[in-house]
Amino acid sequence: MALVVLSLLQHVTPANIELGYFLAGLPPVAAFSYGAMGTSVFAGLVLVLLGVSSLGVGKARGTDIVTVALVGLLSVVIAWVRRRRDAQLVSVRTVAEAAQLAVLPPVPERVGDVRCTGLYRAAQRGTLVGGDLFDVRAGPYGVRAVVGDVQGHGLAAVGTVAALLGAFREGALDDVGLAAVAERLDRRLVEDAAGIKNGELFATAALLEFPPGQDLVRIVSCGHPPVLRLRADTVSVVPAEPAPPLGLGLAGLATPSVAEAVLAPGDRLFIHTDGVTEARDTKGDFYPLYERLAALSDAPDLVAAVWHDLIDFTQGPGDDVAILLLSRDS
Repeated sequence: MALVVLSLLQHVTPANIELGYFLAGLPPVAAFSYGAMGTSVFAGLVLVLLGVSSLGVGKARGTDIVTVALVGLLSVVIAWVRRRRDAQLVSVRTVAEAAQLAVLPPVPERVGDVRCTGLYRAAQRGTLVGGDLFDVRAGPYGVRAVVGDVQGHGLAAVGTVAALLGAFREGALDDVGLAAVAERLDRRLVEDAAGIKNGELFATAALLEFPPGQDLVRIVSCGHPPVLRLRADTVSVVPAEPAPPLGLGLAGLATPSVAEAVLAPGDRLFIHTDGVTEARDTKGDFYPLYERLAALSDAPDLVAAVWHDLIDFTQGPGDDVAILLLSRDS
């Protein structure tokens, strides 16, 4: 289009005004939108329009034609390099996304007799996994779930997230009690921290267990925000004695206590990380999760509703956010 417009303008412009040389700038511009072949077509057309004086567009001669040709050749090289780098970036991003999804796959809609809805948003732009984690697994002792928040943010915390999730998946199958699963996660962090010079690793976590054939949930809270229970439009905290965060050596301290709560038909459990409750608006006020949960409890997709409400409140939280909503079949 630019070629046609400049050519027409040159025909209606006085002969002493030369517009044709503006065409020489088109191949470099084309290099950012087209591949090497498309850019070479633009460069060739520019050479023809400027070199064939009978067309009335340009009157380039000698060194002018050589300069335009060199610009066109350089533009073709730039287009080729750009396309090749774009292809490499797409490949790297695809591999990175696959690796991140392998670490933290989406939560299925149902695990055993537990319905699940999960939402994960990493604070670091361009990443799928940050410093939060969640998972739901079925095992011989019922359905078990974890929601956690490890030390650090972004890609630097992904290794710790992967280690904790691996330990949890083993514990969901092998450990008889929920407290034993928490101790396994704690040992994992203690062992990993031992290999870091002057370093330490810790994480908060909420562990839940839905034993088979029982209308109750067991909870172990390791320094994590409390689990919330939604019953109709009422929001309440499920009582659970807090244990220290993971990574501080639970094996050398008292065994984490396991709380039990009876689940009535229709009860939903809302588990989240502090990226929700510590999000602030422009005035510095914290997001009022309890009040907003009660107001949004009738939403068809409560997790999505809370996320959009959080975005509206904060204009985008600055920390990783993980939300898990669990309920048993009635």
